[in-house]
Amino acid sequence: MKSAVRVQLSFMMFLEFFIWGAWFVTLGTFVLKNLQDTNANQVSVAFLTQSIGAVIAPFIVGIIADRFISAQVILGAIHLIGAALLWTCSGMTSFDSFYPVLLVYMILYMPTLALVNSISFRQMSDPSKEFSTIRVFGTFGWIIAGLLIGWLNWEKSNTLGLTFKMAAGASLLLGLFSFTLPKTPPAKKGTEISVKEILGLDAIRMLKNRSYLLFFLASIAICIPLAFYYNFTNPFLNEIGMTAAAGKQSLGQMSEFFFMLVMPLFFVRLGVKKMLALGMLAWVLRYVLFAYGNVDSNYWMLIVGIVLHGICYDFFFVTGQIYTDKLAGEEFKSSAQGFVTLATYGVGMLIGFLISGPIVESYKTASGHNWQGIWLIPAGIAAAVLVLFMLLFQDKTTQKTA
Repeated sequence: MKSAVRVQLSFMMFLEFFIWGAWFVTLGTFVLKNLQDTNANQVSVAFLTQSIGAVIAPFIVGIIADRFISAQVILGAIHLIGAALLWTCSGMTSFDSFYPVLLVYMILYMPTLALVNSISFRQMSDPSKEFSTIRVFGTFGWIIAGLLIGWLNWEKSNTLGLTFKMAAGASLLLGLFSFTLPKTPPAKKGTEISVKEILGLDAIRMLKNRSYLLFFLASIAICIPLAFYYNFTNPFLNEIGMTAAAGKQSLGQMSEFFFMLVMPLFFVRLGVKKMLALGMLAWVLRYVLFAYGNVDSNYWMLIVGIVLHGICYDFFFVTGQIYTDKLAGEEFKSSAQGFVTLATYGVGMLIGFLISGPIVESYKTASGHNWQGIWLIPAGIAAAVLVLFMLLFQDKTTQKTA
């Protein structure tokens, strides 16, 4: 790959995830503080737009980008429209007007996660070696966004509307920049459209493998407690008095980057089952630490709970993607990844978003929330998934391969 192309792709990834991280981390706090007459239920509904976008995304990418219009052109158009929608969100004070704009935005944004990957892969001769060095700039983008929000003190000053304006500016920049990216014409132009292929349903036959079926169900179940983290970590940290909470949360992405680098060493020594189990155990520990942490003597618990994000995400989701890739075979690799993404970010997190809001609202007190009681619920769910997984999962296929 030419150096100029590498720089282009890296900057594209940086902006793609800077845009998301600039407003998504503090979305719950924005809904509760900047919009009128809102509660935890509205926070869940707002985050639910991600799952809706994840379900619709394969249709946009599979139908339009793969068959009719070049990926870089669609990417540019979406981000230009997205800039206008984000700017509109920044000044809203009513949830009823805010929600439909956010929903439209997420339906448009979620497909861009696949588009930036597609544009990158088409420029690489060996994605397995080259992609990680490009994708890591996305993690940097998310980290920088969080650090900026913390440094500018937008959470404490109750000016989180500025996060949407910052994201809108970055979206406008990426929209214009996208038209300078390497041309990525439709790969399947003129071919017949298959809904099963678009949704990854061709890979459903993998569920005949008992081990993979258990992993698949565990993936859906573990995404339920994950929704609690996305929805309410920032409101929780701000409510208990942590300064620059969004900046502190970026430690999770720093941890994610570190554990991504050391994952190959753990994978060789531990194997699929233990890697997945460690990821789920980290989820249990994270929520227990949140339950008993505070900004005084147990401040360290909050920080460790945030830093555990690297193990929570990498050891479960990345290991799961590798496991899926090994079992899928050449014919269904793409379909299989699409299928598991639809199940986790679509079905699993949708369930989590729907139940987390009412649970948090039921623990509301005169002075805020009973956060200890709240966090022990996702901890219990993750612990139950872990125990069942350890008792039932047997990775016979990869054992034979080894």
